[in-house]
Amino acid sequence: MRIAIFGSGGVGGYFGGRLAQAGEDVVFIARGEHLHAIETNGLRVDSLRGDFTVHPARASDDPVRVGVVDAILVGVKAWQVPEAAGAMRPMVGPETFVVPLQNGVEAPAQLAQALGAGHVLGGLCRISALVAGPGHIRHVGIEPYIAFGELDGSPSPRAERLRSAFTRANVTVEIPVDIQAAMWEKFVFIAAIGGVGAAARAPLGVLRSVAETRQMLLQALEEIVAVAQARGVKLGQDTAARTLATIDGMPAGVNASMARDIIDGRPSELFAQNGAVVRMGKEAGVPTPVHSALYASLLPQELKARGELQY
Repeated sequence: MRIAIFGSGGVGGYFGGRLAQAGEDVVFIARGEHLHAIETNGLRVDSLRGDFTVHPARASDDPVRVGVVDAILVGVKAWQVPEAAGAMRPMVGPETFVVPLQNGVEAPAQLAQALGAGHVLGGLCRISALVAGPGHIRHVGIEPYIAFGELDGSPSPRAERLRSAFTRANVTVEIPVDIQAAMWEKFVFIAAIGGVGAAARAPLGVLRSVAETRQMLLQALEEIVAVAQARGVKLGQDTAARTLATIDGMPAGVNASMARDIIDGRPSELFAQNGAVVRMGKEAGVPTPVHSALYASLLPQELKARGELQY
């Protein structure tokens, strides 16, 4: 398959690197020093599953020059999706399909609005990876996993083709029966730990062991489940409890990327996570007091990081 990785950071760089390593025709969309390093020295990936380098590696900052591809994996941050959707149009032909891998649940609709619903699948991934330097990706935690599927749940030859490519790349891959529910299950987890972790300035081990933050975490999980169910998403009543049990089994030092970004003063996915829970809760008539408090308390820091507020 001819596959474009739009956003070649930790997520895109790792999964695109594995596909390229397995022989797929992969082109990395990148910019600046990261692009130059990939073009010059290839893409280096240090991984808990074994280090490797893709060299030579195809990379570009110009989708027009890349041309039409079979599939696009979208690895940009959630707030960058609308802009990315417009930029990737030159790579989208009649048969091209696009798989978003962002945290959050709104990227498919944003991509469909720009590219047409027929081009968009639902998708998600699990991995902790980052850009360690130009042309250098570091996988630092979590067993890499990727899932995708048609938004209406229909059988999909194109999704099967991509699944086969990831299988050849030795990446754990799945086409869930209900990709919408799968995306929301991840959202329940990531938005809760991101918001509470950012507010508490603490990793999971602290959040789950202090009684007050543990209760806040549980309530945050329950609120997202209630919003999902009100929107017709098929999440079980035990979703919050199961997610908390998962959190209890994770390494104590884990911190969500949104929390890390806020703590470090960078723009984050606050609008696409806790902000989205508040917004969708209002639309569905579901109270979200914990997420409302998290969003309101973190918003000034987010606006400061984006240069929209000075203090």
